[in-house]
Amino acid sequence: MSASKLKFGIVVFPGSNCDHDAYHAAKHVMNQDAEFLWHKEPDLKHSDVIILPGGFSYGDYLRTGAIARFSPIMNEVITFANNGGIVVGICNGFQILCESGLLPGVLLRNRSLLFSSKHVNIRVEHSESRFTNDLTAGDILSTPIAHGEGNYFAEQETINAIEENGQVLFRYCDEFGEVTDGSNPNGSINNIAGIMNKNGNVMGMMPHPERACETQLGSADGKRIFESLIKSFILQTN
Repeated sequence: MSASKLKFGIVVFPGSNCDHDAYHAAKHVMNQDAEFLWHKEPDLKHSDVIILPGGFSYGDYLRTGAIARFSPIMNEVITFANNGGIVVGICNGFQILCESGLLPGVLLRNRSLLFSSKHVNIRVEHSESRFTNDLTAGDILSTPIAHGEGNYFAEQETINAIEENGQVLFRYCDEFGEVTDGSNPNGSINNIAGIMNKNGNVMGMMPHPERACETQLGSADGKRIFESLIKSFILQTN
């Protein structure tokens, strides 16, 4: 970690295909430190934020994220998270976090049973988190999705708890911010697109903010999530 920059550690699993996107967003767009972390090496290399990127870890065999959860580095990631370290899981990374028990619930097959790849709108539910503090409740972000198993599900008791605790960070919505069934691309319960753990240091989301950090890609809205993390880091270190 440098004196003024966050260090992002991006875990690379066999089948990861968004690791370079996450590295580019952190290093070249946000001008922070970044390093790839190979899944077989149980060393987080003094990272401040761990990113579990999207892709198809281990080919999504058995169940999405189920094998990656047992990669050697995941013991370190779990310990890091349990000690308050910041962990972000995007798409397949969200699935791995659920399989690891760091986040509640599970990601099921899309309601359509088809792979979905497109830009969607997500609504920011609140700004009282390190992942959304540079945003405002009700903000609408345009971000891409690319998944076949993005249908978030949990038992009703769990859903009630994460709703009451303010753990839902993002919901799928239309261009006006309305949460509708038609704006839900995968059938996720309550249109949930992203959540955090009760302690507020682990976030999982299905949309790809790292692929929405430059206007040339169709949207720079995802950059605001990275800006929130950096802002939170600066506030903590000053």
